[in-house]
Amino acid sequence: MSRQAGVVAVTSLALEAYIARGPGVSVLCNRALELSAALGTAIARGASGVISFGIAGGLAPDLAVGDWVVASGVRDGEDVITTDRAWTQRLLETLPNAVHADVVGADILRLSPSEKSDLYGQTGAAAVDMESHIAARIAAAHHIPFAACRVIIDAAHRALPPAVTVGLRSNGTPDVLAVLRSVLQRPSQIPDLMRLAFDSQVARRALRSGRRQLGVGLGFPYRGNRALDPVAPGLGHNWR
Repeated sequence: MSRQAGVVAVTSLALEAYIARGPGVSVLCNRALELSAALGTAIARGASGVISFGIAGGLAPDLAVGDWVVASGVRDGEDVITTDRAWTQRLLETLPNAVHADVVGADILRLSPSEKSDLYGQTGAAAVDMESHIAARIAAAHHIPFAACRVIIDAAHRALPPAVTVGLRSNGTPDVLAVLRSVLQRPSQIPDLMRLAFDSQVARRALRSGRRQLGVGLGFPYRGNRALDPVAPGLGHNWR
């Protein structure tokens, strides 16, 4: 399969996958443990580029629910993997009032404001998610363009309720029964859950609107070009 096969959008929620899918875009909706293998297979089949697309937790204190963050780089432990310059610029030009900043990958959820504040202080990253670092690492290893754009769903000063740690099935769909069991065990989280439900609607609208504006290929700038260079412009590691 040729390198013009299309863009792979990396997500973890079924809703993100549904919104991301479209002309020129195939979608992976995987938990972190399965993501590396699935993405490697997709690239071997001829993906032109990889984009991390969906929602994220806010770390920068000035970000609000519904704000877009377009990654300048993705922090993976002590490393920073830079994003493709041309693709990132296209995202910034298209997405309304997007913030251009690093995002950080995490293997566990940051639930409390203090945890988010600590991570912000350690990394300076504007947002956190659980897929971007894996997607960036695999794309860099295969020398293909990578970008990331994420919508904030929980601001830095907001606490996430414990139910979010059990509320997702492996296929990215909500596990309503698990959430109900968590609520029965800890009813005090109901106000936070109600607030999160409202914020989710705000983030969903922003995600849908941005997706429509990005159009075919999620803003991928190399569609229709001759074969990509082995290392796309702007793709690589920045060891800090």
